[in-house]
Amino acid sequence: MGAPVINTKDKIATRTAYGETLVELGAEFPDLVVLDADLSCSTMTNGFAKAYPERFFNLGIAEQNLVDTACGFALAGKVPFASSFAMFATGKAWEMVRNSVGHMNLNVKIAATHAGLTLGEDGATHQILEDIAITRVIPCMTVLVPADAPETKAMIRAAAEHVGPVYVRLGRPAVPMLPREGEVDFRIGRGEWLRRGTDVTIVACGVMVYQALLAADELAADGISAAVLNMGSVKPIDREALLEAARTTGALVTAEEHNVIGGLGGAVCEAIADECPVPVVRVGTQDTYGESGTADALLQKYGLLGSDLARAARTALSKKH
Repeated sequence: MGAPVINTKDKIATRTAYGETLVELGAEFPDLVVLDADLSCSTMTNGFAKAYPERFFNLGIAEQNLVDTACGFALAGKVPFASSFAMFATGKAWEMVRNSVGHMNLNVKIAATHAGLTLGEDGATHQILEDIAITRVIPCMTVLVPADAPETKAMIRAAAEHVGPVYVRLGRPAVPMLPREGEVDFRIGRGEWLRRGTDVTIVACGVMVYQALLAADELAADGISAAVLNMGSVKPIDREALLEAARTTGALVTAEEHNVIGGLGGAVCEAIADECPVPVVRVGTQDTYGESGTADALLQKYGLLGSDLARAARTALSKKH
């Protein structure tokens, strides 16, 4: 698989794709309902509210009630999508997510927007960098992180069709669409190879997948063959693809807009440690909070650009036996 051509002109936010997909699914799934916590213009659930007002419910600024009400709909046989900012959906409401959704294994979909550093100027208190960790640790919870708009659409459809709790992590800014041959073939529990390589594999999710492709281009210019694996399904994770990457390239880099503790990097290490342990360099926020600033400036400050991933890849290569 050769170097991809990335379309940087047509950018769409994953939250926008989420809102559009809800409207599409509303016509196909009569039992689908959408709940929001007074942020529908930001989470983009307002389109569904306009198209299906009788199936949209604004719970106000009450995220715990949002989750528990979604549980009630699930118990009544509906397919509820509950949305708010990721900080609120998994922070304020974590007890309800754990005890009501998770413990009872209910068919609730928590689609949370404005996750990670790229929330930007709203500042550190809203830039949740722990949500992957605290949702993937909940038994039975599926955790999904789309990298672009087409993957978001496929992912939201998969979440609607899946029976059981799902957490989908969505972003605020518009992001480039990734190069693919044909339509997105997303499946829960399976990664997506965007580029094959022989020297090192970069495993990324969310906005970091684009940065991983930039890193692969930079490495290729130096004669280093880097594979790029989009791991949109963080839980269940594609263990077979990770073992293939470990055996083929012998070194991995993980990239996430999240704390390196408990996130994608930890999940990757857990997946390969028993059967094929290889050097893994984890790129993400290093056990710290974010701060106010533009999305691009924050990615640069916290070492989450393609050039940073390329540097991490060289470090991983230096650790190979």
